[in-house]
Amino acid sequence: MSAPVITSLLVANRGEIACRVMRTAKALGLTTVAVHSATDREARHSREADIRVDLGGSKAADSYLQIDKLIAAAKASGAQAIHPGYGFLSENAGFARAIEAAGLIFLGPPASAIDAMGSKSAAKALMETAGVPLVPGYHGEAQDLDTFRDACERIGYPVLLKATAGGGGKGMKVVEEVSQLAEALASAQREAKSSFGDSRMLVEKYLLKPRHVEIQVFADQHGNCLYLNERDCSIQRRHQKVVEEAPAPGLSPELRRAMGEAAVRSAQAIGYVGAGTVEFLLDARGEFFFMEMNTRLQVEHPVTEAITGLDLVAWQIRVARGEALPMTQAEVPLIGHAIEVRLYAEDPANDFLPATGRLELYRESAEGPGRRVDSGVEEGDEISPFYDPMLGKLIAWGEDREQARLRLLSMLDEFAIGGLKTNINFLRRIIGHPAFAAAELDTGFIPRYQEQLLPEPSPLSDEFWQSAAQAFAQSQSGSPRADDLSSPWGISNGFRAGLPKEITLHLSCEGQDRALTLGNLRTAQLKGEQLLTEHNGVRRQHRAIRRDGVVYLQWEGELRRIESYDPISAVEASHSHQGGLTAPMNGSIVRVLVEAGQTVESGAQLVVLEAMKMEHSIRAPHAGVIKALYCQEGEMVSEGSALVELEEA
Repeated sequence: MSAPVITSLLVANRGEIACRVMRTAKALGLTTVAVHSATDREARHSREADIRVDLGGSKAADSYLQIDKLIAAAKASGAQAIHPGYGFLSENAGFARAIEAAGLIFLGPPASAIDAMGSKSAAKALMETAGVPLVPGYHGEAQDLDTFRDACERIGYPVLLKATAGGGGKGMKVVEEVSQLAEALASAQREAKSSFGDSRMLVEKYLLKPRHVEIQVFADQHGNCLYLNERDCSIQRRHQKVVEEAPAPGLSPELRRAMGEAAVRSAQAIGYVGAGTVEFLLDARGEFFFMEMNTRLQVEHPVTEAITGLDLVAWQIRVARGEALPMTQAEVPLIGHAIEVRLYAEDPANDFLPATGRLELYRESAEGPGRRVDSGVEEGDEISPFYDPMLGKLIAWGEDREQARLRLLSMLDEFAIGGLKTNINFLRRIIGHPAFAAAELDTGFIPRYQEQLLPEPSPLSDEFWQSAAQAFAQSQSGSPRADDLSSPWGISNGFRAGLPKEITLHLSCEGQDRALTLGNLRTAQLKGEQLLTEHNGVRRQHRAIRRDGVVYLQWEGELRRIESYDPISAVEASHSHQGGLTAPMNGSIVRVLVEAGQTVESGAQLVVLEAMKMEHSIRAPHAGVIKALYCQEGEMVSEGSALVELEEA
């Protein structure tokens, strides 16, 4: 039988993974085909492809999850193979079968392997038979509330509900006591159905202080299978990974070998082909428990590439062509250390709610040895509420962990994002935290150090406000004289011949505001995008970038957004929202749980909003009566839109 021919590859995904797959495909000389929704028509992954096909629709259910549309796109574009990326249909056995039935090549494992391992429940049953230690739980077929209530009582609270077909924290809820179970189960089932088209759930004991360590496996069509070392993914929020690194700090060679060999046995038992990840929970005693197998390429695969020098997407393409793995287990490299962080459009200070809007400013850190950025956006792009809020990933490699950590901190300092909230400052605090530097890792890291990682806003200093005013005034549009910076015609400080030599600015930054008066004396000098300040004999440089009427000023490690402030308009706006509950982000109303005239208790769930594949509950901040409803199920709402008017009892 002749080897399959692959000269054109369709990527059935979007965002940074689509861009990353196409980068390798182009390097191998393949024609790249992107698919996009109506919302993503001009998205970066679409712009970078050789050929693009419009799937229509906006939500994933109407576009990226439509198998027939994806097959038709491959046929129309002439693509011989389809790469699923991760998320969406990447672990959908029906998709793999449809691709094969259409005479196309799926860059993933056989459908039978996805059936066996793509379902968390089936995978756990298989591992139980194989004698692999499992976390206590229930992963049966019955999905009714009574069954889950009985299982939770047997396992003991707290428990973790998980979507059997899911990943990435979607359809996952921690339940602390029985009174929370019904609401959490219903919400997790809706999230799972929306994200994966499958609402089935499992439940398992929620372990305290475990580490999340996973093994990258790779298998070819000739029976060869090996593991490419491990990754530590313990630092998570909402059960979604935030920081990943390879190798796992403190793992002995013996434990690495035991976990790696167990992962390979798992893959071989189901006839696995291609890239996959076997995930384990590792406790403080060095015991590991099988958690799940992801039958796809992982978000965090770049750290494995960094410590091995391999291109895993290139391996996927070669394995799909029928080639054998290019090395044996003994030849797998382990060079240095790599750390990756996930950059999200979200507001960490507001329970990590997803953020939407336009990227007014987007500057990536400079490339160089040990530095890598995988992203799916560019300046000016719109971040919609329909998809996962990840913008990209920053990956740093070093000869040892500390070099990688310091390099990553430098990359985070160089990044500049404006126009919507992101987690970049949160990431900087994690990587700079003494406990992270000491590799004290477990899945409770973020809750344990929450006060340091998510500090309450503190008053901005007088020095900051003076520097901000100078940056704001000096960056205003005009034609200053570059040849004579001391000339009054080259100073943007309000000087006008025959008029007062002072200007007053009303500025706001991060919920704080200040009125400042500037005269002829400069306390800071703006040169290009660098603001030079001097305080107590110490001179510093701060990045200052203007975008329309906004200045972004780098101050004490964080990029601050400064804009003109109108106190009268602010008071009027605050009065207009009194008594009303508004949408915290753009999204879709999936449930309205109250009606006008109804009396509710404090904390009662009023409305459920879905954005970026996650559900968010709008709850009553106090007891009261629903005076009016301004939304209905199925409706799209914008951030700040009034949803419910609640009159205090």
